[in-house]
Amino acid sequence: MPLEMNRKIFLTAAITGAGATQDKSRLVPRSPKEIADAAIDAAKAGAAIVHCHVRDPETGAPCRDLDLYREVTDRIRSADIDMVLNLTAGVGGDLALGGVETPMDVDAAQTDMAGATERMAHIRACLPEICTLDCGSMNFGDGDYVMTNTTAMLRSMGAQMTELGVKPEIEAFDTGHLWFAKQLVREGVLDDPALVQLCMGVPWGAPNDLNTFMAMVNNVPESWNWSAFSLGRDQMPYVAAAALAGGNVRVGLEDNLYLERGVLATNGQLVEKAASLLSNMGATLMGPREVRDQLGLSKRAPGDLPA
Repeated sequence: MPLEMNRKIFLTAAITGAGATQDKSRLVPRSPKEIADAAIDAAKAGAAIVHCHVRDPETGAPCRDLDLYREVTDRIRSADIDMVLNLTAGVGGDLALGGVETPMDVDAAQTDMAGATERMAHIRACLPEICTLDCGSMNFGDGDYVMTNTTAMLRSMGAQMTELGVKPEIEAFDTGHLWFAKQLVREGVLDDPALVQLCMGVPWGAPNDLNTFMAMVNNVPESWNWSAFSLGRDQMPYVAAAALAGGNVRVGLEDNLYLERGVLATNGQLVEKAASLLSNMGATLMGPREVRDQLGLSKRAPGDLPA
């Protein structure tokens, strides 16, 4: 695709994620109130979209408790500032094998596998404008853990998202994930134009270099909307890289815990830093209404099932 800087950008704040970061920073939100408050702070700092997971309020461990998702959703929707709600649908595909000699002795404590309908239960209950669709399986970090999303699972979950009128955000961790996303659109499982998040530098997906990044960008159909992020100290450089390549951006504690070396960040501070960088590049941030218009989203209350 032709490359031209995007000067009208929507910014997503990924609030807490599902990584084991809860004991690495006291600023990682755990309870529904903390998650919603962090989302509100991010929206006030300039984020049009907030991407939320939930965590066990006591331990901080990631979970998929329906009541926690409902509380986060209700708190965000009753806030005094508008924002587009994006809930994860990536939980329930966590497979931890038993080891190199006994792979079928699955590590039950680290495994969380659920069917497509169960993985979509909180999406059906909360009806966010957007939810994520991790568009492939991959070795996610080291050890025996596999992020599991078969083609059959993705077709089922994608069809449920389309039926509910919730916009899938395709999470592409490598070029093959984009290949399959285009297949889902060809089959009519997902609507065209699609929305894509390019996930860079996540071990062991697409490596965090600009050649690979541009290969990812050039595999996104020109009519689709896309955003990108990278991890840790590369979070802010990829704010600039995504904007220069014509895309939108994501920051937040899901991907990076630090404002600068040795200084822990809040979500609001990361959004402020990204907004300042984009402003200095000559770009402006879109508001949630503009994002809904561009992406064809509808803000709904739980229970407002599509006709």
